[in-house]
Amino acid sequence: MKTDDFDFYLPEELIAQTPLEKRDSSRMLVLDKKTGSIEHKHFSDIVDLLTPNDVLVLNDTKVIPARLIGVKEETNAVIEILMLKDLGNNVWECLSKPAKRVKEGTIIKFSDKLSAKCVKVKDEGIREFELIYNGILYEILDELGEMPLPPYIHEKLKDKDRYQTVYAKNIGSAAAPTAGLHFTDELLKKIEDKGIELYYVTLHVGLGTFRPVNVEDVTKHKMHSEFYQMSKEVADGLNKAKKEGKRIISVGTTSTRTLETIMGLYGEFKECSGSTEIFIYPGYEFKAIDALITNFHLPKSTLIMLVSALAGKDHILNAYNEAVKEKYRFFSFGDSMFIK
Repeated sequence: MKTDDFDFYLPEELIAQTPLEKRDSSRMLVLDKKTGSIEHKHFSDIVDLLTPNDVLVLNDTKVIPARLIGVKEETNAVIEILMLKDLGNNVWECLSKPAKRVKEGTIIKFSDKLSAKCVKVKDEGIREFELIYNGILYEILDELGEMPLPPYIHEKLKDKDRYQTVYAKNIGSAAAPTAGLHFTDELLKKIEDKGIELYYVTLHVGLGTFRPVNVEDVTKHKMHSEFYQMSKEVADGLNKAKKEGKRIISVGTTSTRTLETIMGLYGEFKECSGSTEIFIYPGYEFKAIDALITNFHLPKSTLIMLVSALAGKDHILNAYNEAVKEKYRFFSFGDSMFIK
């Protein structure tokens, strides 16, 4: 299986640069994974496509304003870091740019309140930094940090909250679980009022989710690990839903990876937390989910491979070509897809 098998043509003007004014007004392509048939809807129509026999699983991670720009203490060279993962004891795994300027012992100053000392050099621009700060870290980051928007977004984000889901709760992500950005509080209430159960898991999105695939052979790609967590209440609820034959719909590839990781480890849903490096591509047999709400993903990415595993590569590429023809908006602030 070649990485190039998951390529498709995307005109640059279809890459959404800003969120729509109303979260649930985005378009939604509905794909039947068995037949490949396609319908064109709006996201607010999701209520009509769900029944009380459905369960929705959402990722309640909260994005850190994790992009920091500072200066190297000895030379005043400008260095940018993206905080990826809390390793404990104020040490964070970060992506640094330009990485070649950051050696062990390098100190980067962001303000009088925050500095970072490089304590370990790793591959691919990744460094471990000890953070030195006065006060409460997340308050300082709110003040100094920028939302870590993907590199294909060139517009400035006017409202930081638009790169958070309305249900974001557990802080720790380096990117938003973007499928969830389409939900509003009102829409979630309508879904619940229809008798559909909502369950929340946590996966802190790190490099594993958006790192490009740089190998020709898909199976040789190595995912970075990401932290996940499921509560007892959610595990019990999902096990009951499975037993009753309900349709488990994950909101986003991050929720999917959490559910599939847990089911793969234990054969059931279970109260647990840990790190996952699960890489889902065609040939994978889904054990946890039945359907997926997701966005449109980058060509040749692990995410387009995941949706191809669920719906079949030909159905997915056909749907993507249709979305391009119909001028859907792509990627983080783009339109949505419901694979049922």
